[in-house]
Amino acid sequence: MKVSLFITCIGDIFYVNAGKASVELLERFGCEVDFPVTQTCCGQPAYNSGYHEKTKAAAINMINSFEHAEYVVCPSGSCAYMFHEYESLFKGDSKWEEKAGKLKQKTFELTQFLTEILGVEDTGAEFHGKATYHSSCHMTRLLGVTEAPFKLLRNVKGLELIDLPNRHDCCGFGGTFAVKMSSISEQMVDEKIEHVEETKANFLIGADGGCLMNIGGRIQRNEKSIKVMHIAEVLNSRGEA
Repeated sequence: MKVSLFITCIGDIFYVNAGKASVELLERFGCEVDFPVTQTCCGQPAYNSGYHEKTKAAAINMINSFEHAEYVVCPSGSCAYMFHEYESLFKGDSKWEEKAGKLKQKTFELTQFLTEILGVEDTGAEFHGKATYHSSCHMTRLLGVTEAPFKLLRNVKGLELIDLPNRHDCCGFGGTFAVKMSSISEQMVDEKIEHVEETKANFLIGADGGCLMNIGGRIQRNEKSIKVMHIAEVLNSRGEA
């Protein structure tokens, strides 16, 4: 099975180890992974800010970059969902709407692909620690991936997974929302961290780099001892913590 990795901007710059872990996981379960070098930003920041026409150039580039992929796998539910939005973006455009629809059908978030396409629920991971999991907005509400991360995490040897109170609440990132509404965003992320602290967990796991960057940054500024990790790193671990 051939898989093309959509790394995302945040993954490429801030969560390189999550990208490496994603590749190793996919290869372990028989996938041949390639990396289209022409991929760039998917256009989500512009799209979510209302600049739909300006988003089209980025979307066209990404459609072309992954046109020949058998499957596209992304370690971010938010960015994976943006590929699903391209069909609406090009509504009425006979050429690009059809191509966008084809890209949508073959694009999956990492844990979704592991469980739904590869049929994997146990990656053979071992990770010793007490952790809680943050459910990101786009991944759960829009992409519809709710159970896949938990199916995989429950089978990680040595991991004590504690339910996060109000885990479906937004962390306050929301892309440009955190910039435009910084005071509100700050209150939201502080509330999220309070709930994480309630669990007494040492690790916060997530599947979206944007959320992890936002929560992790606030944790660091407040000098908390909680470590933030991408789910791919945990699922690919072999006993380290």
